Amino acid sequence: MSSDEELQRLRERRMAEMQSQQGQQEQAARAQAEAVDAQKEALIRKILTPEARQRLHNVKMVRPEFATQLEMQLIQIAQSGRVQLPIDDELLKKLLAQIQSQQAKRDITIRRI
Repeated sequence: MSSDEELQRLRERRMAEMQSQQGQQEQAARAQAEAVDAQKEALIRKILTPEARQRLHNVKMVRPEFATQLEMQLIQIAQSGRVQLPIDDELLKKLLAQIQSQQAKRDITIRRI
């Protein structure tokens, strides 16, 4: 057996080990993300009425990034105790309008050079 063949086998074994470790890390990250999502969903179920959850779901279908931001704000509002729980559809509409007006304040200007 030549040293080149032995070196090649060592490289292949090390590559297989690295791929296995990477797969395990990705699997752990996916599991952690799923756990966070499940916890967030449980909180949203406690915070919102069924009608408000349906509205949030509709917003998520149209603007997922906006819905994610809204979910985080709802959780923060509920945890701080600033609103009475559960949040109904009317209050959610008001919160949506406030957030949308805040985002509308961002003026975009285009300058031609």
